[in-house]
Amino acid sequence: MQRDELGDLMAFLVVAEERSFTRAAAKLGTSQSALSYTVRRLEERLGIRLLTRTTRSLAPTQAGDRLLNALGPAFGMIDNELAMLGELREKPAGTVRINTSEHAAQTILWPALERLLPDYPDIQVELDVDNGLTDIVAGRYDAGVRLGENLARDMIAVRIGPELRMTVVGAPSYFEKRPRPKKPQDLVDHSCINLRMQTAGGLLPWEFEKGGRELKVRVEGRLVFNNTNMALEAALAGFGLAYLLEDRVQEYLDEGRLVRVLADWCPPFAGYHLYYPSRRQPAPAFALLVDALRYRG
Repeated sequence: MQRDELGDLMAFLVVAEERSFTRAAAKLGTSQSALSYTVRRLEERLGIRLLTRTTRSLAPTQAGDRLLNALGPAFGMIDNELAMLGELREKPAGTVRINTSEHAAQTILWPALERLLPDYPDIQVELDVDNGLTDIVAGRYDAGVRLGENLARDMIAVRIGPELRMTVVGAPSYFEKRPRPKKPQDLVDHSCINLRMQTAGGLLPWEFEKGGRELKVRVEGRLVFNNTNMALEAALAGFGLAYLLEDRVQEYLDEGRLVRVLADWCPPFAGYHLYYPSRRQPAPAFALLVDALRYRG
């Protein structure tokens, strides 16, 4: 393989991942025109179109998808081997990229990083806050953070937080006009604040369990958000019931600004886990971060 061919493949990889010449050029530190020329040169060399371009969108063709799926892990292995060279240094060094939800970033990752990073000035950490279920291999992340430990077979899961609990809450002003629900089925008579899932696009079902009996309830209401902060604001303002993580609303429960209902139907469940491919050989910086995040409660 010629040296410029490797550069062309890297250029295509970034463009295909970003789905944009503009964002890819900014990431690579080059111009859009130069990047477009590089991709066209690669397509001409291979004799096949890799990207479908329109005035408004850009996406890989079938051949482009195949090449993208091959290049992601390959370049990931190269990045990992380069990071392994940090073993030759006195202290771990390199960049660790983690895909995570906003809640996990705020409550688990940042507190650990705040304690760890001052002692390791050569470690850089990139947190990509994304509430969707991103493919960490395709996105070339070192790890991802998800609730629970039910992950793909080829992933290693490390528990990094305590058990969590969902809770159904409403403002006192809301309950001045409606009775408090005693069982999940009573929610059909209430205005509920829905959350739309970023991955499948559907509404998040409200899940309950009691005495070994599990229920998934599809609730209805006037408001739908794809952001838990907005759902919390709406609940505080008395617009309906919200289904949120307990630690997210605990301060408002303590202050009396929110009231919890159906507590006996909301048992604890497995909390956040860091996960990464089992075939990945951890670089020193990554191994250090995993150990700092490992839950020991």
